Amino acid sequence: MKVKKDDALWKGILEDVFDDFLLFMFEEKAEVFDFERPFEFLNKELAQIYPVDENVAYPKYVDKLVKVFTKQGKEEWILVHVEVQGYNDPDFAERMFTYFYRILDKFKKRVTCVALFTGNEKLAVTNQYDYAFLGTENHFRYNAYSIIDQDIDELSKNSNPFALVVQTALIALQKGRLGEEHVLQLYNNIARRLLHANIPPLKTRAIINFLKYYVSFENKENITKFEQEINSLTNNKFTMGIEELLLDRAERRGREEGRKEGREEGREEAKEESAILFVKSLLTDTDFDNNKIASLTSVDVAFVKEIRAKMAK
Repeated sequence: MKVKKDDALWKGILEDVFDDFLLFMFEEKAEVFDFERPFEFLNKELAQIYPVDENVAYPKYVDKLVKVFTKQGKEEWILVHVEVQGYNDPDFAERMFTYFYRILDKFKKRVTCVALFTGNEKLAVTNQYDYAFLGTENHFRYNAYSIIDQDIDELSKNSNPFALVVQTALIALQKGRLGEEHVLQLYNNIARRLLHANIPPLKTRAIINFLKYYVSFENKENITKFEQEINSLTNNKFTMGIEELLLDRAERRGREEGRKEGREEGREEAKEESAILFVKSLLTDTDFDNNKIASLTSVDVAFVKEIRAKMAK
């Protein structure tokens, strides 16, 4: 079971800088969100709302459902659904609508939906789904943002940290036209801007890793040059290997979900649930074999095999 590395990076960066993502997408509505309250990523709830096809070993898209508190009241919150789409899908708009009405029906809370298009070609980008039959009609619109349609120079003027994430992805999409030497220069410039900006260390580390692992060079010398530049700029302070990066995110996700379960169950049950979620994260985000996952998570190989078998059904 293996998810594309880019998918894992998008999953991670959305969690790591979600406040900046909201401000990037809804700049004129920033006063709506209460950033003093923590976000809650409803991964399990989203999986229940829209289960993956049983014949598919892993999702073919990246999606998030996030509980976000507003400034309208102490316990007032909304839901933000985000879907990252990297390929043409004729059913995409209908899927966005299906997500929307299921989320709305389950939670009875206000919902906003965002489609982030990351493909390397002009996708059939749409921001609406229309239905009409025998006098029954529905018109559903959602927020859509296509990275390939953006301007590098304009993004470089944006001080929002998420603009650096978008710029990183845009340069990767334009690599063939720009040439590797120019791409290397642009990525080095992004790294310098990031490290000179007033961005908290944890976010800096997250974006540096996104930058470091999103790019791919055909010329091995450019790979070496880029890694040396990153290491020189950061003094190895913020970087980690891709396996360590995915492991760190999986462990954090497992702990967070385990704490949520712990509010409803006893400590032992919460501990076991945390281990299950940790293993599931590694099965989803990496191609590690059963022995390696068992070693990393301190569980039996049989435990990993059982979870892998259940996820493959």
